[in-house]
Amino acid sequence: MKKIKLALFWQILIALVLAVIYGIFFKDYVIYVSWTGRLFMQALKMIIVPLILTSIISGVANIGSTQNLGRLGAKTFAYYISTSLIAILTGLFLSNIIKPGVGAELNLIEEVSKEAMQEKSLSDIIFSIIPENIFAAFSSGQNTLSIIFFAIIFGIFINKVNEKSKNIMSNFFNAAYEVIMKIVEFIISFAPIGIFGLVAKVVSEQDDIVQTAISLAKYSVTVLLGLSIHAFITLPLFLKFIAKVSPIAHFKAMSSALLTAFSTSSSAATLSLTMDCVQNKVGVSNKICGFTLPLGTTVNMDGTALYECVAAMYIAQAYGIDLSFSQQFVIVMTSLLASIGAAAIPMSGFIMLSVILISAGLPVEGLGLILAVDRILDMFRTSVNVLSDTCGAVIVAKSEGEKLKI
Repeated sequence: MKKIKLALFWQILIALVLAVIYGIFFKDYVIYVSWTGRLFMQALKMIIVPLILTSIISGVANIGSTQNLGRLGAKTFAYYISTSLIAILTGLFLSNIIKPGVGAELNLIEEVSKEAMQEKSLSDIIFSIIPENIFAAFSSGQNTLSIIFFAIIFGIFINKVNEKSKNIMSNFFNAAYEVIMKIVEFIISFAPIGIFGLVAKVVSEQDDIVQTAISLAKYSVTVLLGLSIHAFITLPLFLKFIAKVSPIAHFKAMSSALLTAFSTSSSAATLSLTMDCVQNKVGVSNKICGFTLPLGTTVNMDGTALYECVAAMYIAQAYGIDLSFSQQFVIVMTSLLASIGAAAIPMSGFIMLSVILISAGLPVEGLGLILAVDRILDMFRTSVNVLSDTCGAVIVAKSEGEKLKI
């Protein structure tokens, strides 16, 4: 598994280098390769609705059937929502201060001037969460907030029916989710080809490739700065003042799990090692580890949430779209929900980013702008995801009165 993911990383890296060279020196021939990027984007759009529906229904239904959901679940979810929201707000604050996409001059403003999103009040956004016709929402794929809301409600009420119906529906959506994930993996396997077509097209359209590189560098620095603040300030504060344990000792205990998460870009692939570190090096009980860590791998993705918020803001700024408070509110809420629905595999956050762009009325084609640096940033945000999971396990364990080794 690890070798496959590293191989994909090198494939994407090579595709990016070749795409930049092709876009610079063979501008007149980009049309012959750009179609691969278009097909890749259409495949990503195709999978959005079924991915949201199956992942959230499956996750909520499984969580609701957990015997320990009561007090333990309330503490765990309070932590997950708090840290994810803080991460998103950190990313939003940095995006508004640094403004990585402003002045990018990527020849994109005119392209979306007629399609720029319509202004919506906060009340309109809230009311649109509850769909009048869920099948219309499925069909259009535009109002993803309503699809997410419906999926959450459906997952909750699966646990309210009789045991036979509950098992049938849970098994069905679990199986459907597994199938969708296989499709996602299949689509991702073509990422190098799709990325080559997308990046070559974007590069060929730039008058100043140096300016493009500077813009992406500002975006990358914004994401990395946000991740650093969350990993080295926010989460240590949670450990120090809530769990009352040494953040440095915790980092040392988690070093092998964090390095594995960084190299694989997959919190799922790291889960077994993460559980071993938390249980044997930190001293958290199997009861707490068995509940919080698998759940955290599924729904707690602080790094992904922060990245998605910054990426959406960057794309809006690059396209010259001035986001209002209500539009930024949509990005915050959808980033939170999309990070919950993101799969624990490489590039899942990138796929779920399309959900945020659609919800906020931003052009999905903007994904092509950040592809060049996404795989590198994926490694960092996955490490933050895993770190947050382990901090959550420690905090819950301490709240339950457990004595730890750190």
